[in-house]
Amino acid sequence: MAGSSKGTRGKANGERILVCDDDLQIQRALRVVLRQAGYEVLLTGSGQAALEQAAGAGPDVAIVDLMLPDMSGIALCRQLRGTSAMPIIVLSALGEETTKIEALESGADDYVTKPFGAGELVARIQAVLRRVDRETGDPSLAVDGLLVDFRARTVWLDGEEIRLTPIEFSLLRALAGNPGLVMTHRRLLEEVWGPGQADATPLLRTHIGNLRAKLRDGLGRPPFIRTETGIGYRFRAPAP
Repeated sequence: MAGSSKGTRGKANGERILVCDDDLQIQRALRVVLRQAGYEVLLTGSGQAALEQAAGAGPDVAIVDLMLPDMSGIALCRQLRGTSAMPIIVLSALGEETTKIEALESGADDYVTKPFGAGELVARIQAVLRRVDRETGDPSLAVDGLLVDFRARTVWLDGEEIRLTPIEFSLLRALAGNPGLVMTHRRLLEEVWGPGQADATPLLRTHIGNLRAKLRDGLGRPPFIRTETGIGYRFRAPAP
């Protein structure tokens, strides 16, 4: 773990972060970084201890290492997701795409690959908490000249209305409704086209290309839609 969380404190309001990692050095580092960012920290070193804390302490976010002494992090994600809707961020020294995809499809909302910067982790926590806030009724998203009105189904870029097809808007809603979070190919396909199209990745890439063209993505500003190679896509989160 590297770097500092200075400048990335965001708007933490004492949310509880459950950390499950059996590496004591990582535990100590995370406790310092997360407390400095304004979060309450619950430290655990095993999957069973994490499940007990999740049931009793009511954390707002879980951070889960994939290599645990008593169960896999994948199994822990499945069990946590079976009893709670709280966001889950996976920490992993494993960079394989298949492992990341498996974690995301087992209930994790995002992943961070070790080693990682403190600021990056805090930003990911802010992103998953924003997603929870948005699900309670936030009707729009504004980022860098782009305004997406989810209720009116309208999109504006630099004051100009952008006409999207129904499929393009559904795709943008799935991505922009989870800003800063990775969305796998399968999840996007199932949300937009339904389970029968879960493997139609070329279809997804075509519509992503069309959407990017209409958003003038990357022309004069950082791209709104970032490719996570072999995994899916991530929509740029608004500045804290």
